[in-house]
Amino acid sequence: MNVPTKIAILLSAALLSTACNPILRTHGYVPTAELPQEVNPDTDTKSSVLARLGNPSVKSTFDEDIDDDVWYYITSVRQRYAYLRPQIEDRTITAIHFNPDGQVEKVAEYGLEDGVPVNYVDRTTPTRGRELSALEQIFGTIGRLPTDRLTGANSPTGGGGGAGQTGGR
Repeated sequence: MNVPTKIAILLSAALLSTACNPILRTHGYVPTAELPQEVNPDTDTKSSVLARLGNPSVKSTFDEDIDDDVWYYITSVRQRYAYLRPQIEDRTITAIHFNPDGQVEKVAEYGLEDGVPVNYVDRTTPTRGRELSALEQIFGTIGRLPTDRLTGANSPTGGGGGAGQTGGR
């Protein structure tokens, strides 16, 4: 084999081997210096958590005066091969629960194995009558409209609907 053929084979092998490598993308909260799991329930408050970790990914939907005030820090890693649908490789959800005074009560961590798939119910509301095809909808009104209303031939005011008439002669 000559040198250009060897180089072409090596380049082809390198391109084929890189096509099979997954592309990893991180979504959501990306911890920098401190991890959300390092929050201490004995000493940390809302302001200290906010200063150290930044804004949470999601806050609980209840007001602050309700006992169930939770901040969620969510990190997700997706893996994608070429043209295939991305798959979630790893997910970490850190839930920080606060008491009504703003003190951290507990820190809970959930992973991908803790998730529960949700199946949506695909129900439709039945309607009365029958379904019309596209052609029936397009051509269904032909012959149904009264032509005397369109032309105004039988109306007492003529074709214009009384627009040009005055009230008293």
